[in-house]
Amino acid sequence: MNHEVCVTGLGVMAPHGGEPGTLFQALLDGQSAIQPIFPDLPKPAAAATVAFDETRWFTKLQLAGVDRVSQLAVAAADLAMHDAGLAMSDADPERVGVYAGCGMGGAAALEAAYRGNGRVSPLTIPAFMPNAPAAHVAMRHGVQGPVLTYSVACASSSVAIAEAAKAIQRGEVDLAIAGGSEALIVPGVVMAWQAMQTLATFQPGEAAGAVRPFASDRSGFALGEGAAFLVLESAERARSRGARRYATLAGWGLSSDATHLTKPDAPGQARALRAALRQAGLQPRDVGYCNAHGTATRIGDVVERNALADVWDDDLDQLRVSSTKALHGHLLGAAGAIEALITVLALHRRQLPPNANCLEIDPACSLNLVTQNDTSAPALEAAMSNSFAFGGTNSVLLFRRA
Repeated sequence: MNHEVCVTGLGVMAPHGGEPGTLFQALLDGQSAIQPIFPDLPKPAAAATVAFDETRWFTKLQLAGVDRVSQLAVAAADLAMHDAGLAMSDADPERVGVYAGCGMGGAAALEAAYRGNGRVSPLTIPAFMPNAPAAHVAMRHGVQGPVLTYSVACASSSVAIAEAAKAIQRGEVDLAIAGGSEALIVPGVVMAWQAMQTLATFQPGEAAGAVRPFASDRSGFALGEGAAFLVLESAERARSRGARRYATLAGWGLSSDATHLTKPDAPGQARALRAALRQAGLQPRDVGYCNAHGTATRIGDVVERNALADVWDDDLDQLRVSSTKALHGHLLGAAGAIEALITVLALHRRQLPPNANCLEIDPACSLNLVTQNDTSAPALEAAMSNSFAFGGTNSVLLFRRA
C-alpha cells in the first residue's frame, strides 16, 4: 500500500495573525512582526509574538494547567480541521493521528515555577511537558490513534509532518493532524539564547529589520512563537469527500550530520535534500522554490547555501530561495510547520514570499533570492521547505501542486 499524501487543511496561530491568507499576504508585503521585548533585560532583545485570545478556545476552568504552547496548538489544529471541512464524526477516531513537534515545551510554566518565590503550581509538570500540546489537541478532537511528539530542536515539526505522511502513505491512519507549537518568549529563555550569541543585534528603533538572512551584514535570528498544523490524508480519501487539495507532500528527507551538536554540516544537509528529491521522483531542476532554513547566522546561511549548491549544481540559479524567518522570527520547534504551511501556500498560489532585509547578498551565500518586486511564479510545480536543527538532524519536505 502506497497512498499519495495530500494537504487538505491549514491552520495557524502566527505573529502575523490566525489566518493563513493574512499571514501569507503580510510576508508578500514584507511586513515584519519582530519588535522589542523585555526592556528590563541587561541586553536589548526582540521577538515576534502572537496576539492570542485564549478565551476563544478555552473556558477559565479549562485553562488551569494549560501552558500557552498548548493553547496555541489547540487553536491552530482546530483551525486546520475546520479549514479541511472535517469533524471527528467524519473519521474513525482510532484511525486518526496527531503528530506534533515541540522543541522546549511549556516555557511559561517553568519560568513561573522558578520565579514563584517558593510557590510552585502542582500543575507545572503537565503544563511544561513537551508532549502536552499534542495531548491537548488529541483530547480536544477525541483522537484515539497515535498521538506522538517529536522534539528535534528546529526540525521538530518538519519531522512530525514527515512522520505523519509516512503513516498516511502506509495506510496506518486515515487522517493526520500534523504540525507543531512553540511559546518560549520568557525572560529566562531569551537570556539563554543571548548567551549563545545567535540572536540578531540591533540599534534602537531597528528591531523590525534586525534579521537579514543571507545578507553580508547579518547577525543572527530573532525568536518567534506560534503554532501551525496541516491536515494530511490520502488523495483517494480527499477525492471521495470532495476536499480542496492544497498540495501533495511528495517527498521528505531526513538525515543526521553526526559531526557537531550546534555547527551545521553541508554534506548532512545535502543528504536530506537528495533523499526528498529521490522519494518524490524529481530532479533538482524540477523544484522552483525553497523556503530556506535561513537563520541569518554567520555560519548557518553559508552551510545551507553550499548544501543547495552541491545538490543543484548548474541548476542552482533556477531555484528561487527565501527565508521567511526575517519576518516571523524563528519558531524553533514550530518553525518547520509554519514554514511548511507557507511553502504550501506559495505553491498553491504560485507566489513566493520575498527574502526580506537583504540589501547586499554575502558573496558566500550567492543564491537566486526572491525580491520584493519579483514574487510571481506562474510555472511553479514543486517547492520545498528546509529545517536544519541543533543536534545535527536535517529535515526536508517537498511539495508538488495537487
